[in-house]
Amino acid sequence: MNTIRFTPILVLNALGLALFFSWFLPEGHGFWFALDSGVFHFFNRELVKSHAFLVFVAVTNNRVFDAISLLAMGSLFFCYWRKESATGRRRSVIMGIVMLFCAIIINQLGHLIPESHVSPTLYFTDIHRVSELLHFPTKDASKDSFPGDHGLMLLIFTGFMLRYFGKKAFVIAVIIFLIFIMPRMMIGAHWFTDIFVGSLSVALVCLPWVLLTTISDGLINLLDRYLPGKNKPIH
Repeated sequence: MNTIRFTPILVLNALGLALFFSWFLPEGHGFWFALDSGVFHFFNRELVKSHAFLVFVAVTNNRVFDAISLLAMGSLFFCYWRKESATGRRRSVIMGIVMLFCAIIINQLGHLIPESHVSPTLYFTDIHRVSELLHFPTKDASKDSFPGDHGLMLLIFTGFMLRYFGKKAFVIAVIIFLIFIMPRMMIGAHWFTDIFVGSLSVALVCLPWVLLTTISDGLINLLDRYLPGKNKPIH
């Protein structure tokens, strides 16, 4: 990509800012709090109605499940990597390095937002906590849940899949995002808006400046030129 696509960048930025301020400006976060509360209490009631659901939520919020999300993303990446030529595979790996680097930077920028709050399990009283209902190592609370780090990382992965591997990869990445972000909300470690306002708005503001400008391609080209390897381009 040799040009900067200002129109889609500005449109996506406007959507991200509108989404964030629709939550940030109203007193008590307006209708978003009612939605947050409704989503949390719906799943929280289910914890004591179904032991199978309780176990499912506990297991899917164990650290091991995070490794499964990495495996899912890695498997999608591998499916496209294996189709490439030797030089294409090298560039795909470098793209992954650039994606990780950008994810770290964007995540740090996200935490500059002048807003933080505890998870719903720490905010509400007289609620059920998985860690108290089941003796199993799981994460059911966070002292700083906004924006959702896990959700932001998955969204960045989704954006890179769309940019470099196309719409089919994007659709699969969205499915991976939804599958692996839902447990965080079901257990109460995140509010709905931690993900669908916080993570999404940061992604909409930051990611277009990486993917729709020369930044990502430029970093890939730079690393492709200087990183060692048998398929290194000859200049």
